[in-house]
Amino acid sequence: MNFIWVWNSKKIKQYLIIVIAAFFTSGILYVERSQIAVFSPSAEATAIYKAETNEKKIALTFNISWGEEKALPILDILKEKGINNATFFLSASWAERHPDIVERIWKDGHEIGNHGYRYENYPQWDDDKIRKDIRRAHQTLFELTNKTPKLLRPPNGNFDKRVLGISEAEKYTLIHWSVDSKDYSNPGVEQIISNVVNNVSGGDIVLFHASDRVKQTHKALPVVIDQLKNKGYSFVTVTELLANTDAKSKEIK
Repeated sequence: MNFIWVWNSKKIKQYLIIVIAAFFTSGILYVERSQIAVFSPSAEATAIYKAETNEKKIALTFNISWGEEKALPILDILKEKGINNATFFLSASWAERHPDIVERIWKDGHEIGNHGYRYENYPQWDDDKIRKDIRRAHQTLFELTNKTPKLLRPPNGNFDKRVLGISEAEKYTLIHWSVDSKDYSNPGVEQIISNVVNNVSGGDIVLFHASDRVKQTHKALPVVIDQLKNKGYSFVTVTELLANTDAKSKEIK
């Protein structure tokens, strides 16, 4: 009787070992599946529009897609105000036609980001066309500046989850904005000033344009800079703004 009891105990121990091993194996598989879900790039699509910081630092950004009359006056104003770290998102087809202005931008110390090659809406294109446009712009900007652009703002600022996924695959950080000067609609100098000064806070990425369509930006910009300086704000590139801070992002459907 005692012999039978000992034999059953051994069997029980064997079964327990088997059960524990099964649980352990399933646990590993669960963790692996969890890690796959966490690190999958398609889990959530986000675009950076602001930095989370308690410091009064902001990034002035300028989109350029055509023309040559407004960019230089804006660069002159930035230089006069001692700002050598704005971020310019350049349409590469424009950059090819105006290499002298591109050189002035980077020689003045400003950051240059990718604004696509052809100035058309990416969400209306297929994946391959978007990818080729980003790469063509990348190569063009690199050849003009000998610097590798790492920030992307799609033409017109338009993108969706698919565009974001492609930009991430191309090793770009997609940058939107948190404060819009709305200078592109030429609403009046005072309105542009108000749109920025009354809405800005630390960590903001501010949108301006330096294409020829904007008729009032060069008039509003000196006042905007002066008023923001008087409020204690300092200016940095987008890359500097995001360094050592938590970027705020929005989920893209």
